[in-house]
Amino acid sequence: MSSSGFDSPQHRIFAMLDVDGDGAITHAEYLARVDRAASAMARDTHHPVVAASRAAHEAVFADMDADRDGRVTFEEYRTWVGHDAFERSCRPALGSLFDIADGDSDGRLNREEFTRLRTGTGNAESDANAAFEALDTDRDGLIDRDAYLAGIRDFVTTGSSPMAAAYGAVRRVPGN
Repeated sequence: MSSSGFDSPQHRIFAMLDVDGDGAITHAEYLARVDRAASAMARDTHHPVVAASRAAHEAVFADMDADRDGRVTFEEYRTWVGHDAFERSCRPALGSLFDIADGDSDGRLNREEFTRLRTGTGNAESDANAAFEALDTDRDGLIDRDAYLAGIRDFVTTGSSPMAAAYGAVRRVPGN
């Protein structure tokens, strides 16, 4: 963490989700992740796996938006985020994005699929490549769903994970 405190996992993820950088994650910004992932993977927006992902992301947004105003501030996010929230709602939503990318439904992503998913959801290609390298511990050129989700969970809950590289440089969250 930097001395200013703005390089925490929470700040890094919030800044990535706050696409326009205005200090709040809107419902539209959050749900657009699903559409960007589907587009990156050339999945039809009406495909059942995309619909399931949209539903999972709706549940996460409702869980995060404590005051139900359609915007998640950093304070709401910081209060919400953690192991319980990850297991309750993030795991299904993030798993659903993985499923969008997993075109052959074998539970594994190759480098191209992984990179397209990660860049489609807001990560730089170089960060996605670094994360792939870190997660592909057996060097078989594939990342399985469980390793992917464990990497994100560890980053979100402890700040330490091979996925840390997937979040790139942090932007300052307005008001914090």
